[in-house]
Amino acid sequence: MRVPRTTEKQYRQRLSLAMTVYVGVMLLAWPLVRTADDTLLKVALALTPVLPVLYVVWLMVRRVLQGDELEQRTHLIGLGVSTVVVGVLSLVGGFLAAARVLTLQGSVLIWVFPVLLIGYDATRWWVARRYGTGTLCGGDGRMPVWRACLLGASVMGLLALAMLLRQQLDGARALALLALALALAAMVAGALRWRRVRSGTSAEDAP
Repeated sequence: MRVPRTTEKQYRQRLSLAMTVYVGVMLLAWPLVRTADDTLLKVALALTPVLPVLYVVWLMVRRVLQGDELEQRTHLIGLGVSTVVVGVLSLVGGFLAAARVLTLQGSVLIWVFPVLLIGYDATRWWVARRYGTGTLCGGDGRMPVWRACLLGASVMGLLALAMLLRQQLDGARALALLALALALAAMVAGALRWRRVRSGTSAEDAP
């Protein structure tokens, strides 16, 4: 029996729900990790944010499998480039840490998956645009890149503020940096969109 194809609207709704659950877990469950005395409870609370992330991964895998050959190709190229970039950065960081040139804490591993997703989505958009199937404007029913980055920056900013209020300075600093990176990405994507729209308008006005 063939599984019905997930529409873009359904994908966005389920993704938004998963991110909402993730934010709720980070605000309510994650702060209890440091105060938990039982080891099993501490492990359960520490791994709770992984559950909505795994659901997002499942949504992405299903979306790729339901796509046509061109869509699967763009996903594969995006994942390959992002994996290479993250792998090289991890290797460089590992050697610098082993040589004691750079001090890295275990919490740096939390960054691996978000950076991998950001690189994957950015590369996939660029490849799709070269094939003529990607857009910054969201005219094909997809969320514009600048709006998605701005939404992500807002979520990370709220999480950073919540951790700051709870005196969790390390986590707040890391989330604030991620929010800043997403905000800069939104600015770049918005500028490219504005330039593209302006070029299209100029071309229409040209004699």
